[in-house]
Amino acid sequence: MLLVLYIKPLWFLEAGRSADNALRFGRNSIEITSAVGRLAQRVTSMLLDDESSSLFDGYLYELTRECFDQSWQWKSDEPTNRMTWSGISDFRIRNSLRLMRDRIGDEFVLDDIARESGLSRPHFYKLFHQNVGVTPNTYLNTLKMETSLDRLTMSSDPVTTIGLDLGFSSQASFTRFFSTNVGIPPSDYRRATMVLQ
Repeated sequence: MLLVLYIKPLWFLEAGRSADNALRFGRNSIEITSAVGRLAQRVTSMLLDDESSSLFDGYLYELTRECFDQSWQWKSDEPTNRMTWSGISDFRIRNSLRLMRDRIGDEFVLDDIARESGLSRPHFYKLFHQNVGVTPNTYLNTLKMETSLDRLTMSSDPVTTIGLDLGFSSQASFTRFFSTNVGIPPSDYRRATMVLQ
């Protein structure tokens, strides 16, 4: 059995009552230490047993924090070099992030966002990666994933409608995108979350 968690950075910051760091991991793999294993077991148990506990958010936060801290343990970057939540100092990049959020379902190309932010394409991609830590394409796909996860769990909108609203040309292309990123089709994801709610 695998425990796969999608943690929204904003939730992590709110749960920790601190805006010192965005949830940007230092490396991709995490060792299952005794602390990580114990916390993962507790979170999994609460999910499987359908425990309605006010402690769930605390355990989930601790598990995420433990993994986050471990991801920076062997990196040469000091914690002060990590991107802070408010660390996007360039107003053009902040503007591009807002444009992407506001136009998530529009048919636009990132070149248009760069131009509207007052940057050339190469400078936009370089500055975006420096400020945000990922490419504009990765960020846009993350926005689409967050929106699709929210709508699949919080609304009864048809999967086709969700896909079209996010700018996909068909349900098949949305399903392919979702399955590639989550591992199961959106309709299966919705059924699984209905069972857990």
